Amino acid sequence: MKLLVIEDDLDLRRQLVTALTDSGYTVEEAEDGEEGLYLGNEFPYDLAIVDIGLPKLSGVEVIRRWRENDINFPIIILTARGDWQDKVEGLEAGADDYLVKPFHIEELMARLNALLRRAAGHAKPMLEFGPLKLDSSGRNVFLNEASVKLTSYEYRTLEYLMLNAGKVISKSELTEHLYHQDFDRDSNVLEVFIRRLRQKLDPDQTLQPIATVRGLGYRFDLAAGAVNNA
Repeated sequence: MKLLVIEDDLDLRRQLVTALTDSGYTVEEAEDGEEGLYLGNEFPYDLAIVDIGLPKLSGVEVIRRWRENDINFPIIILTARGDWQDKVEGLEAGADDYLVKPFHIEELMARLNALLRRAAGHAKPMLEFGPLKLDSSGRNVFLNEASVKLTSYEYRTLEYLMLNAGKVISKSELTEHLYHQDFDRDSNVLEVFIRRLRQKLDPDQTLQPIATVRGLGYRFDLAAGAVNNA
């Protein structure tokens, strides 16, 4: 999952980026409204965290312009304590939730996880597909109730595919949501992640949870009996 943090307070921004990165998210950041607006317009994100009181362009205006451009990723706004008008303006501009400063990182994590699940059509933190389960709150994966050990990138690849179950996800879309802008996006590396996931999730090659749709990308679909090589 790829997140955008727009916050002009350097210390808070660093805390947010560090906490989110440590939790397995790919995070990009901006220190003012103009830069944040540009990033949100030009690059795909799964969710944005936007401070209301930004220099150059307010957080409310950033959100309003995104929504006018049909950019629909979930948005959490950060407001100062007692500024109820900021909350109202931010929500009316198109934000999905808000947090009042100071806040606990754990609350932010819970809210953004809930928004990400709802955006993908899932209300609960546990995604279940037959014998395969993914607990997004604990970032754990289980196969027939047994824990499956995944690397950070393997988990993020699987989570994105499961949240978009049944949809064909192109390699370019998948890499956009896994890596930073300046990361060397070698498609061969993604194929390695897919191959390792198949080996760990389907050692007997009976489930075929990740199908290759030739020329288009990958699809998470336990019922699919499609070609099973990257």
